Amino acid sequence: MDKLSHIDEKGAAHMVDVSEKAITSRTAIAEGYIHMSTETLNQIKANSLKKGDVLATARIAGIMAAKKTSELIPLCHPLAITKVTVDFDTSLKNKIRVETLVKVGGQTGVEMEALSAASTALLTIYDMAKAVQKDMIIDGIRLLSKEGGKSGKYEAIDT
Repeated sequence: MDKLSHIDEKGAAHMVDVSEKAITSRTAIAEGYIHMSTETLNQIKANSLKKGDVLATARIAGIMAAKKTSELIPLCHPLAITKVTVDFDTSLKNKIRVETLVKVGGQTGVEMEALSAASTALLTIYDMAKAVQKDMIIDGIRLLSKEGGKSGKYEAIDT
């Protein structure tokens, strides 16, 4: 079994030392979904919810989450992120798909930042639309791909 990088020889959690790693370009893409009624989706698309522009707010929230990931996930390194995108597909039946992309030139990857951005964008959609529908379901949050670093490239099999 491979040694866990966030556990020291005594079994205590610790932040991995990346100081000796090469600085490389690293990218991660994540996705997730929020399921809702046709009426709720139509209101979001028409920008007619009382709280304002749901997708614009969710995009900003996702970008902010990527930048603050190290404050949320205890053993993540703070990173000087160079790019974050948060995109939405509202053409699906009764759901919205979010896809996030995060880039950095650094010594550790940005998978957690991409996943945090997707999760937070979806939670923001829920928050802004919960007045009209409380039973929305968030699911399918996952890493689609990552590039850079020692472990190289990863792509989810069914993308």
